[in-house]
Amino acid sequence: MKLYYDETLNPRKACAAARYLGSPVEFVRVHLGKGEHTTPAFLAMNPNGKVPVLQTATGALWESNAIICRLAQIAGSDLWPADSDRQIEIVRWLCWDGQHFSRHGGNLYFEHVIRPKFGLGEPDAKAVDEAIGYMHRFLAVLDAHLEGRDYIVANQLSVADFAVGVSLPYAEQARIPLAGYANVRRWHDRLCALPDWLDPFPAERAAA
Repeated sequence: MKLYYDETLNPRKACAAARYLGSPVEFVRVHLGKGEHTTPAFLAMNPNGKVPVLQTATGALWESNAIICRLAQIAGSDLWPADSDRQIEIVRWLCWDGQHFSRHGGNLYFEHVIRPKFGLGEPDAKAVDEAIGYMHRFLAVLDAHLEGRDYIVANQLSVADFAVGVSLPYAEQARIPLAGYANVRRWHDRLCALPDWLDPFPAERAAA
């Protein structure tokens, strides 16, 4: 298998999961700044022109949440549990994350991390203010859910944690307002105890 990535938000969760699971993947960096995601060869794998992409013997799988679920399934890992009740609960949090939490955390990441990285100008103040407002709203939801819990689903590490937490390693750079959300910070500190969460990208980055 090949996992196509760049050192940006959604590929981070796929790389972290692959390394945590010990997945037998070859990491292939796609340099977004060089436009490598717009080549015909890449678009044949993912017509959306985005990373990550997991290339397997049966074809290409895109969308980071689908990729981490597939990697866990292949590994036989309880990150993607076998029982349907936990699977449905995970799907619920993956949907919530995509529509709300990482959506607005990703906007702050774009404004404060991606814009300067790729020379896209100054942050859009209106977009930043809007995202901060939404982040307070949804951080409160997550913080309340994590009261008395170590992890998001069934008090057990799962792909939901890898998905929902993906913007938080960039909280300082992206100016995500974590102050006052003690349960979220405690939960993310637990994720940060995993070496593959803190350092998910393969060593090839040194030569990139």
